[in-house]
Amino acid sequence: MEQFFKAIEENIRKSGYSGEVSGEKIYDEISDEAEKQEEGSYLFLKKQNDDIMFEYRVDILDDNINLATLTIHTPDKKYFIDFDADK
Repeated sequence: MEQFFKAIEENIRKSGYSGEVSGEKIYDEISDEAEKQEEGSYLFLKKQNDDIMFEYRVDILDDNINLATLTIHTPDKKYFIDFDADK
């Protein structure tokens, strides 16, 4: 799992976002939300602090969860990460 968490963090860094990120925390947040949902595609919004919000697009399937995209909203810029682009 550690390699998976690092891959999330690396993709976010490639977008130019320099703020603090934790692949493990992101995974935990998505997993917690996904447990409450049926199969389908969802947008989850998570406020990180007063100025930063993470917008996750997640596909929930019968046997797994796919983090498709992440948009990081900051006061100055939006950072878009397409996790499916590498597939």
